[in-house]
Amino acid sequence: MRLSPRAIRASGAAATLVAALLLVAGCAPTGDDAETNTPPTRPAIPGFVTDPSVPVVPDLVYGTAQDGTKLTLDVCLPPEGYDTRDGQKEPGGSGGDDDASASPSADPSGARDDSGDGGEGAGSDTPQPAILLVHGGSWRRGDKAELTWRSICQWIAKNGYVVANADYRLAPKYTFPAAITDLQQAVRWMRLPAQQDRFRIDPKRIGAMGGSAGGNLVSLLGTRGSGPTDENARVSAVAELSGPIDLTGVAVTADFVPVQLTYLGCTATTDCPAAAEASATSFIDKTDPPFLVAHSTTERIPLEQANRFVTKLRAKGVDTTFIKVKGARHSIAMLADNDPLRARIIEFFDTKLRDAPRVAAAPAGGDDADGTDADPGGGDGTSGQG
Repeated sequence: MRLSPRAIRASGAAATLVAALLLVAGCAPTGDDAETNTPPTRPAIPGFVTDPSVPVVPDLVYGTAQDGTKLTLDVCLPPEGYDTRDGQKEPGGSGGDDDASASPSADPSGARDDSGDGGEGAGSDTPQPAILLVHGGSWRRGDKAELTWRSICQWIAKNGYVVANADYRLAPKYTFPAAITDLQQAVRWMRLPAQQDRFRIDPKRIGAMGGSAGGNLVSLLGTRGSGPTDENARVSAVAELSGPIDLTGVAVTADFVPVQLTYLGCTATTDCPAAAEASATSFIDKTDPPFLVAHSTTERIPLEQANRFVTKLRAKGVDTTFIKVKGARHSIAMLADNDPLRARIIEFFDTKLRDAPRVAAAPAGGDDADGTDADPGGGDGTSGQG
């Protein structure tokens, strides 16, 4: 039976809507009408909601770019053990009304400049493990305040972590290495004594998690540099979801090539020195932190990207958890209504960060130099250690 043109158009529209629902903060082909940075226009995936029990300290300034751009992040706090005030937006000291005068910066955006002083400390002196959360969006869009990423930030915090949910400079205005430079600064900011005092961050136990373009960036945080993972901009555990890991033209679909080139500031992959520099596979060595790599089997970033990354990590002896999830969900869309995968991610961080050696107090943070294979229920991985 032949379909009428109207039926064909209706079928195509339905398919487009389904694809949009599945691609939360993910990488979209060039020309996609969701390229606008503000306000976010992509629909929220069911299962992502904000949690009023989890305090969020918004718009803290973690650095300033050379052109004067303020770099901001939100901090999501565990609901227990932190005094809060002002609608659960700022940590308190003694919890009294006298504390209500914590000073916002003069920045017209309303962002507080907390890159220097730490404000009031919270209740206990026990240092807490922390995680840097990095949104996706093809390196050219996305925002820490989007419902999906705010929800993920609060979910991780509710499991006992201080979470810094960071924005970074976006392409095409800012090409590589702007984004990774910003996020390295965010890690250094987390290690400052000010943040150790204010949020009780343990500078020896900082991990990172990101999806899609954010997965690429946190993977770079994990592999760039060498030596101890608890100093400077290094991190001690990385969970990456659906990251385009290798940008040198390996295992890439034709529609994603222009996205990579825009981010890299190049016109062709064959003549782009930045491609290798922006690929986590270029820097892997035996001192890299444990990785959790999660990837859908039929999504827009080919599974071969994850397969190659995991193979190279394990070849260097890096503790690597590889989770393959059946279906086409991309990035944090894999976490929608997927409790087994969420549980595996928290278990990973608990094992690599919470059970790791911790500091006794809040010392000065470093500021100078740069597993297992499993099926999370609904996935198709093979259990074993690599």
